Amino acid sequence: MGEVFAGRYELVDPIGRGGVGAVWRAWDHRRRRYVAAKVLQQSDAHTLLRFVREQALRIEHPHVLAPASWAADDDKVLFTMDLVSGGSLAHVIGDYGPLPPRFVCLLLDQLLSGLSTVHAEGVVHRDIKPANILMEATGTGRPHLRLSDFGISMRKGEPRLTETNYVVGTPGYFAPEQMMGAEPDFPADLFAVGLVALYLLEGRKPDAKALIEYFAAHGTPGAPASVPEPLWQVLAGLLQPDPQARFRTATGARKALAAAVEMLPESGGDDEPVEVFDQIGPLPSGFGPDGPLTAPQPPAQAQAQAQAQAQPYAPPPTSMSETGSFHLPPPQGPSQPPPQAVRPHHAGPPPRQFAPYPQPVPVDAPQPAPGDAPHPYTVGGAPGPYAVGAPDLSQAPTSAAQRDPAATRAYTAGSTPQQPAASPVRPTRPGPSPKVAVPVLVVALICFAVGIWALTQV
Repeated sequence: MGEVFAGRYELVDPIGRGGVGAVWRAWDHRRRRYVAAKVLQQSDAHTLLRFVREQALRIEHPHVLAPASWAADDDKVLFTMDLVSGGSLAHVIGDYGPLPPRFVCLLLDQLLSGLSTVHAEGVVHRDIKPANILMEATGTGRPHLRLSDFGISMRKGEPRLTETNYVVGTPGYFAPEQMMGAEPDFPADLFAVGLVALYLLEGRKPDAKALIEYFAAHGTPGAPASVPEPLWQVLAGLLQPDPQARFRTATGARKALAAAVEMLPESGGDDEPVEVFDQIGPLPSGFGPDGPLTAPQPPAQAQAQAQAQAQPYAPPPTSMSETGSFHLPPPQGPSQPPPQAVRPHHAGPPPRQFAPYPQPVPVDAPQPAPGDAPHPYTVGGAPGPYAVGAPDLSQAPTSAAQRDPAATRAYTAGSTPQQPAASPVRPTRPGPSPKVAVPVLVVALICFAVGIWALTQV
């Protein structure tokens, strides 16, 4: 079994690694399904802020793979997203090399569709490349891509997390204005989309620097041998070095692509179908399609568990619960002596009414030593009738010896010393304290003087 994160996500096996975190296949115990979990590896403030920005992005689109939920556990944080098992466009190129133009147009249309939704949210991706475009494992069916990894994306107008003259992204997919330190904008993402399209058509990474220099020196070049002319006109509009001459929106580029697809020649019957394989692999031992597998219990353990279930219900042990409350211990039986360290007040009959003068103290009553402190729950220093552990004087042994009345004359009621009367509590008069009343009176006097002066001026 894998590590359970935040009591919900059980990490199964690593399936990838990014710039700031590792991607795991994880089992969501709440939703009962497998997800992809990106676990933060670094804990510095800069990386954590990027991580928070990425997990805060919520975009619902069939061709966008945005974070769905997040969790934190001690010093670790992660966010989850749908599990996409077909690998990336780099895996597809590694399996087949250059792809047919119509297949590329289908992928390009899905990419521009998802990117238009991202831009509609005011977000610039800033890192569009084949490794960040994932594929569902659809086999030979209709392909389905997902734009992922929004780790360095940002909304237009947000403060940048990089220093001045510092470019963030992947070399080889920068737009020319990014290299000059311009603020991130939507046309920069479209330039990267044009480079990705060339990568799919030629089967290798294009030389962006040489392409930009040729555009600047000679204008739009002719179509490469592997790119049909109608499709090249769309790609040239994405690859213009000047952002003002480039497509301004993904929606506009998508419309131009739809018109170009109609002019493409029909694909031949000899073309090999492109199959998108499952790149993640089988589940490790201990996991199945429906989640973690329950290991069979030994006979002795199963018998002990059955006996425990047959026992009557017992209150749970004293422990803090998840909601911040705690379970009280069961009440003790009468046979158990009360603890001496805790002396709670007991509910009982009304308190005894004591006379203003103390009653005579019997000779046999235990008297406190001169230096002893009075009992905390006694009256006059002797244990009271409701004190915990008070002796029962009715069970005290009596002595048969004759007592001299003169010996107890000093303790009779006629000569019993009186307790000093408690000083009466002075009632508190209602009203503000002197610290509040004095400033108010001073302000009132000033207002009165100003009023008199104003009347004399009329």
